[in-house]
Amino acid sequence: MKNKIPPFKLIAEPLNEEAKKLPPFKWADDEIGKRHQLGGKPQFIQNAEIPICPECKKQMTFYGQLDSINDEFIIADCGMIYVFLCFECNESKSIIQSY
Repeated sequence: MKNKIPPFKLIAEPLNEEAKKLPPFKWADDEIGKRHQLGGKPQFIQNAEIPICPECKKQMTFYGQLDSINDEFIIADCGMIYVFLCFECNESKSIIQSY
């Protein structure tokens, strides 16, 4: 991947009372809901899936991943969204993977 971004851990911090009151997962492992990050290497749940830019046809750069939040705001089956960018063409693509 070109223009690899150094890894940053993202910590989901509730910004209002509604968010603070959301219950945690009832059945998922402790790590689920805490896998948010910027840069580094994607923590793919399934096989690696690096998209190609539709404009320049080069491999896109992993920008970050967002995890499921709780049982109400779950991505598929405790999945994640992976975001990729082409810094040359300003194109983006997101991919969802789950268990």
